[in-house]
Amino acid sequence: MKGTLVVCDQIDGRKAAALVVDGRLEDLIVDPVPGTMSLPGTIYRASAGRPVKGQGGQFVKLPGGASGFLRQGRAPNPGQPLLVQVTGFAEPGKAVPVSQKLLLKGRYVIVTPGAPGVNVSRRIRDDDRREALTALVTRACPDAKGVILRSSADNANDEDLTSELTELHETASRITDQDAGAPELILEGADAQRVAYLEWPDVPAGSDGFAECGIDDLVDAAKGPYVDLPGGASAWIEPTRALVAVDVNTGGDTTPAAGLKANIALCRDLPRQLRCRGLGGQIVIDFAPFPKRDRRTLEQVLRAAFKTDTIETALVGWTPLGHFELQRKRERLPTL
Repeated sequence: MKGTLVVCDQIDGRKAAALVVDGRLEDLIVDPVPGTMSLPGTIYRASAGRPVKGQGGQFVKLPGGASGFLRQGRAPNPGQPLLVQVTGFAEPGKAVPVSQKLLLKGRYVIVTPGAPGVNVSRRIRDDDRREALTALVTRACPDAKGVILRSSADNANDEDLTSELTELHETASRITDQDAGAPELILEGADAQRVAYLEWPDVPAGSDGFAECGIDDLVDAAKGPYVDLPGGASAWIEPTRALVAVDVNTGGDTTPAAGLKANIALCRDLPRQLRCRGLGGQIVIDFAPFPKRDRRTLEQVLRAAFKTDTIETALVGWTPLGHFELQRKRERLPTL
């Protein structure tokens, strides 16, 4: 299968969207069971609760008796109404992570209410195009602030960009006018298929489901722990309650460089594997045996692999037992 394909379907009654490039699953987004949890990007009017000493934040009251956890330096007064946005999925039994920094995302434009100025993505390097886009924003919305033009705006039709900007700016104005009152849902977050539309803007969508497009086996593989690596090597990616464990094996290769080759292959493919499985939080890699002097090489490969990944991931470092730790934002819901 050559080319790029986006396919929308459902997995166990949950909306899902898959991105396939040259026959390989590059990304998979799956929603929670409808009505069970808030989608990232959802905006609520909340009520500030009690600060939590030692945890760098405070609880807030959401509609329906739910609780959110707000991380920030200066805490609002208890009972104060405030607008918050869900930043990720909550672990079972924990409060929903929220932020007061609101962000409205479109295909070409991001609007951040309360932020200053108009900014253009650094990936748009042509100075004339950057000036033209800034002028376009000024003409369309003279009072617009906190506008970020995404890299996809470089090739966008001016009419489509203007229309999206105007819609997002009006939505931002309407939301910020609703900062007083009881806890209430203000704006629902984007579901998996909407996220695919926003994040994969240059890709034509498939009209059929996973099975009809012949990618159901690829999707099923993303639900399992096994990862096939080049040269007969393999890895297992298994989420637990506390962390995600990654184990690398060399297979039948018994050459002196077998461990390093298997580990490099895993490092290069790990961002894709985590995306497709929707995994985040603490991640611990148990590499195949390799010389300690090659640790720097693996760090460089990992850093290069995660540099282009869209989900925030921190490379923490080595443990005394020789494992490598990462901390990844929980932007996705596990597909398992």
